[in-house]
Amino acid sequence: MTTVQTPGAPAGTQMDTGESIGAWETIRRGVGHSPELTEGIGKTLALAVVASVGQVIVPIAVQQTVDRGLRGADGPDATFTTWLAVVAAVAIVATSWASYAMTARLFSTAEHGLATLRVKAFRHVHDLPLLTQNTERRGALVSRVTSDVDQVSQFLVFGGLLFIVSIGQILVATVVMVFYSWQLALVVWVCFAPLFLSLRYFQRKLSAAYATVRRQVGALLSAISEPVVGAAVVRSYAVEARTQERIDRAVAVHQAASTRAQGFTAFSFSLGGISAGLANAGVLVVGIWLGQGRFWAEDITAGEVLAFAFLVTLFVGPVQFGTQVLTDAQNAIAGWRRVIGILDTPADLVDPGPEGQVLPAGALDVVFEQVGFAYPGGPPVLREIDLEIPAGRRVAVVGETGSGKSTLAKLLTRLMDPSEGRVLLDGVDLRDIAESSLRSSVVLVPQEGFLFDDTLAANARYGRLGATDDDIVAAAGELGLGDWLAGLPDGLETKVGQRGESLSAGERQLVALLRAQLADPDLLVLDEATSAVDPELETRIGRALERLMSGRTSVTIAHRLSTAEAADEVVVVDRGRIVQRGHHSELVREAGSVYAGLHASWVAQHG
Repeated sequence: MTTVQTPGAPAGTQMDTGESIGAWETIRRGVGHSPELTEGIGKTLALAVVASVGQVIVPIAVQQTVDRGLRGADGPDATFTTWLAVVAAVAIVATSWASYAMTARLFSTAEHGLATLRVKAFRHVHDLPLLTQNTERRGALVSRVTSDVDQVSQFLVFGGLLFIVSIGQILVATVVMVFYSWQLALVVWVCFAPLFLSLRYFQRKLSAAYATVRRQVGALLSAISEPVVGAAVVRSYAVEARTQERIDRAVAVHQAASTRAQGFTAFSFSLGGISAGLANAGVLVVGIWLGQGRFWAEDITAGEVLAFAFLVTLFVGPVQFGTQVLTDAQNAIAGWRRVIGILDTPADLVDPGPEGQVLPAGALDVVFEQVGFAYPGGPPVLREIDLEIPAGRRVAVVGETGSGKSTLAKLLTRLMDPSEGRVLLDGVDLRDIAESSLRSSVVLVPQEGFLFDDTLAANARYGRLGATDDDIVAAAGELGLGDWLAGLPDGLETKVGQRGESLSAGERQLVALLRAQLADPDLLVLDEATSAVDPELETRIGRALERLMSGRTSVTIAHRLSTAEAADEVVVVDRGRIVQRGHHSELVREAGSVYAGLHASWVAQHG
């Protein structure tokens, strides 16, 4: 099975592309992920049979009218013709109802099944570790759960309908043609034999071509979405031309892939048109010969010849539609493979679920036991980490860039699992704690809290979804942010904009702290929440942090040594190892130590 490995991703976190799965295996597994697609399939197929059989009502009615109603032994038979018209009308109404009911069922079951598939894929993306998600660019990943599923949807709703009706129509038309004249039926099939025999070849070519198209759709989305998100950087550095070139290249590659795929479609459709022309000509020529008594033919009536002309049309139409259905099918299967690729990618962070342990309420103690972590193909990021943090203690983790301190925070919040050793909370391995309990007890406040394009209240409620406006106001008061909240133009209903761009960097951090206060965690992990704020808000954030950490165990990834000075204990990480720990006042006096060097450098830069 084809996979993509991103440099720096941990072992076992490969995003499956799914391209090695065969067409029928793709359909089987896709239906397995969306069992709703097969609900009531027997009734749907029965309706399809009725709808297909109904297609031959008109040819048979025409033949019977000409041969018996108009040219009977005793002349025209008005009574027979009238009753035949009534029966045909009733049959057409019944056929139309069957066609409508079949279409409605196909639409309903297809959308129901694909909604399940989309939800499963999106949910599974969130079950994957962050590094696993990074095996694809964000645009490509989004395309798997959006446009790829849409391709499957379009095929099942429209192509699937055409496929079922067309197959039924071809079979019924063939049976009736053989009944009227096996010789002419043989002519039609011989004319279409080259197309039928080449379907397997076109299927392979189209499958490979549309797999490339689906990949390029993801690449195109990435090329377009990244400059939109990073518009400020593009403008600031005046790289619009370079950005446009990148988008143009992605568009050109997608165009080339789509053109190549459509080329196979056009050729197969043309072959279908040629076969249809040959069939019509063959039926005409052979029909004349048959009318002259050649090819061991019995007498063919005028009604039968006229009915056969209708039947050939019923046969040719579905075959020509089939080439388009084949194209849509390959496009859909390529998309289906990519979605299955996500679902088949193992979630490295397995939730023990109901069998998992639940953390007790209150401040938690933290233990790292011989913890190591490494990316495949690279040196270890953390080595033999042994660390105990008593409940309620405030710890600052410091170190040079790349020392491993941020990795320590990700392991502590179980965004990743260690390669070696284990991390324990209150004596329980993180891997044995129920995900729901872990997320309610442990909260990470990142360096730049992500805000969604919604109101301030809606963003704050990510800390506790059931929080009322009064709860949010109370939480702001507990953090000393009541006056700031009251000073906003629309208060809780203030729109924060995309990624919080309507707020300053400091205000975004205040919302992140408000979110954490609502979550009411027992262990708080902060990635230097004051590192990117303006001086005016730094004091306010500092006071809010002081209140937020009160009564909780807290671990702060400190980028400023002023943060370390206020901690109960400082842990110094260097080259993936803990090299020092103690209070700031003790560590700074250790001449020649890593911390003393960091402090001297900090003082030289900031005074």
